[in-house]
Amino acid sequence: MPKITVCVSTFNRVHLLPYAIDSVLNQSEQDFELIVCDDGSSDRTPELMSHYTDHRIKYIRHLQNIGKSNNMRSGFDAASGEYFIKFDDDDRLTPDFLASTAAILTQYSSIDFVGTDHWIIDIDNVRDEEKTQENSHRWGRRTLRAGVVDNLLEVVFIQQSFQVGATLFRRKTLQELGYMQPNMQNCEDNDLFVRLALAGKKGYYLPELLMEYRSHAEQQGINRAIPYLYDKIRYLESYKFDSEKVEIIRKNRLTETQLLLGLRLIEKGEMQKGRELVLAGHSSSTAKAWTGLGLSLLPIGLRSKAFNALRQMRG
Repeated sequence: MPKITVCVSTFNRVHLLPYAIDSVLNQSEQDFELIVCDDGSSDRTPELMSHYTDHRIKYIRHLQNIGKSNNMRSGFDAASGEYFIKFDDDDRLTPDFLASTAAILTQYSSIDFVGTDHWIIDIDNVRDEEKTQENSHRWGRRTLRAGVVDNLLEVVFIQQSFQVGATLFRRKTLQELGYMQPNMQNCEDNDLFVRLALAGKKGYYLPELLMEYRSHAEQQGINRAIPYLYDKIRYLESYKFDSEKVEIIRKNRLTETQLLLGLRLIEKGEMQKGRELVLAGHSSSTAKAWTGLGLSLLPIGLRSKAFNALRQMRG
């Protein structure tokens, strides 16, 4: 049995997948297995994978797209390592990620997972120092102390400091809790950390930049935003927290997400559902809500131009 299972989920990114794979093969800790889960890619991913001869690499190919969380679950089900990490095909691990995080899990048997900070890189694999610092500050990692996290629910839900792709888990913990929720395309990582916190699991923060998260154009656009916002509403509606502080934030985020999704739907032309969601989330921003409802009365050509003009003004 390998010490660590590394799972890389992929879909039509044959141009980026080799960087992810190489980042695993180049780890200072070599006691691992690597499982590449292919969610029905239609590019040259199968051909690429046929060139790898390392016996530690397993390739799971789904002939049809089964969805992000289902694809990741297939990799988890095939895992045999004591520890487990999953990251995406456009990201990379730094050479000492596995060694540094596994050492903590080995030393402290009560710790269930170890999360780290991470770099922001561009499409050309160049690290962006400024964006990295901004990202660490935005998600509360600049002020998060090293060691066991005491207020774990607040850290993973309010600050959202932990990122699945930069976290090594004890696989037994994930088996007990259940890994990713089935049929969930987005926010499945947020949901996992919240369930870990509510179950009383222990997380450890290692304040080192040990992973590289890629920021690029494929992650943007209305067609990606709408499914994400639908899943975020589903995620936020699935909880009701005992902590008044956390519950207030959950409700505020829910109304904000409803408003944002409503505006996106109006922009796309789905008027009825868009207006319903704008009204449901109007308390988040009355000005945005009335603006969105007003724009929904415009012809589609003018409406699109008006949304673009508003974005430029905001920028």
